[in-house]
Amino acid sequence: MSMLLLDAALKRLIHHGTLTLTEASGRKRVYGKSTPGWPDLGLVLHDKGVPGKIARNPSLGFAEAYMDCRLDVEGGDIMEFISFVRRNNPWNSGRDLDNPGVFDKLRLAIVGRINRINARTASRRNVAHHYDIDDRLYDLFLDPNRQYSCAYWADGITTLEQAQIAKMNHIAAKLTLAPGQQVLDIGCGWGGLAIHLHKISGAKIHGISLSKEQIGYAKAWAQREGVDHAVTFSLTDFRDVEGTYDRIVSVGMFEHVGTRNFPAFFRQVHNRLKPDGVMLLHTIGRAAPPGVTDDFTRKYIFPGGYIPSLSETVAAIEPCKLMLADCEVLRRHYAPTLRAWYDRCVAQHDRIVELFDERFYRMWLFYLVGAATGFEEASLVNFQLQLVRDRDALPITRDYIHEAEARLNQPPSVAIAIPLHREPQPA
Repeated sequence: MSMLLLDAALKRLIHHGTLTLTEASGRKRVYGKSTPGWPDLGLVLHDKGVPGKIARNPSLGFAEAYMDCRLDVEGGDIMEFISFVRRNNPWNSGRDLDNPGVFDKLRLAIVGRINRINARTASRRNVAHHYDIDDRLYDLFLDPNRQYSCAYWADGITTLEQAQIAKMNHIAAKLTLAPGQQVLDIGCGWGGLAIHLHKISGAKIHGISLSKEQIGYAKAWAQREGVDHAVTFSLTDFRDVEGTYDRIVSVGMFEHVGTRNFPAFFRQVHNRLKPDGVMLLHTIGRAAPPGVTDDFTRKYIFPGGYIPSLSETVAAIEPCKLMLADCEVLRRHYAPTLRAWYDRCVAQHDRIVELFDERFYRMWLFYLVGAATGFEEASLVNFQLQLVRDRDALPITRDYIHEAEARLNQPPSVAIAIPLHREPQPA
């Protein structure tokens, strides 16, 4: 029965290119048809229990079977296989892989609501699950600035290092930073963004995180760079921040807040932002209505994590007397970022296995693969939301962003004299 269910699913999913499935018994089944520009791949099941595992919970079952070496891909790797399946079923085709059946949708909705509550204790535990693992892992695939978020692949950029610097400069330009400003970085990671923003602007940055490992790393980094007098960090929940700031930035943290806490998050942004202040929120989002987190991600990667839709995010912003001054949707930028991380992890296979084990290595690859293809073929995007309390806190056109970026992205020897901060012009 399980094999029949898997057979029916593959007949529905595979249309272009061919997939040859080899059962544990040696029997082969072929799906799809040879198509120019499409690969011909194989999937080998190593034991008779795999079809049942996949049938009971397709996304989690397939992931765990791959992690446990109970199945393998032939003619390509796991990135090529998941990309092949998703490309056969793009988000706008009506055959979205992330669109579960009625009963599974109900189950996920119930579990998702419970999982996304993110009380204080749960928030710390959930962050530790992903970020407080062996710190050496992140050095194996991140850029030197340890940017663990979507890079910005502007024209002419070819390397991950360049793209991550461009991302930080893009954010800096939107914040209109100036020397001496007080900046709050909510979810500061390992401190790379805070240190970069200080160096290019002279602003004073305070970063907060719930990861002990990240805060320790960030403090030591700021000290090594000799900027710890102006760039500080603390292990603090966003709900506990006091004082007011000229600028607030948050990159890659909002996905951990949980829908129940969206109103509290934006109330805190309003209360901590000075009347003429600016906030920049950079988050993964979905170009679709509110949904649920898949079982694999919830269990292995980001417990408590949730990808917000724009509609539910704006609905939480509006009651908090914050004006959405600018919204940019980065539709493609995270896919090449994730593929760069994936390639680096593959190149570091032996080292990752040494630090963890083969199962962890396969789990990590599957996470990167699912995310990358989700940005290529499913509904995932990135939002950059610029928020203000005063409609005149920023110039009335977007020219200032491009001007500041032009200066920041020039090599130091040819930098042009365009200020990062420009006073708003009267309407």
